[in-house]
Amino acid sequence: MGIEQVRAYFTKIDRGGDVLEFSVSSATVSLAAQALGTEEARIAKSLSFWGAEGGCLLVVTAGDAKVDNRKFKDTFGIKARMLPHDATLELTGHPVGGVCPFVLPEGVVVRLDASLKRFKTVFPACGSANSAIELTPDELEQYTGATWVDVTKY
Repeated sequence: MGIEQVRAYFTKIDRGGDVLEFSVSSATVSLAAQALGTEEARIAKSLSFWGAEGGCLLVVTAGDAKVDNRKFKDTFGIKARMLPHDATLELTGHPVGGVCPFVLPEGVVVRLDASLKRFKTVFPACGSANSAIELTPDELEQYTGATWVDVTKY
């Protein structure tokens, strides 16, 4: 998977032209904010965790948010354990720096964190370390089919 599959997904819903590709890296929150000319908080970072029974749980948060371990455990019933780099591509279908909540392998659970709701639009990656798309939080919910949680502090 990767940017071509994500672009194809957005093309099917007439948003393919909205996928942005940069000549510079957007693999981290700060690099993505620089590439987009926006504040770091508006970057929708996709954090990959071990889910129940060894699966993958993807939590999309605002760029300035940090996972609150107590909230995470209370919400998901498990300890927050991030995937190691070598398992990320295998379990999410996207490389580190390009992990996004679109075009995921079956069984990946996606949740959107409430920290994103304070912005009119946010910028999640699109399957590569130099891509993004601008979406409202409602569009992000619609295009991912994810539900909202509150597992961060900022």
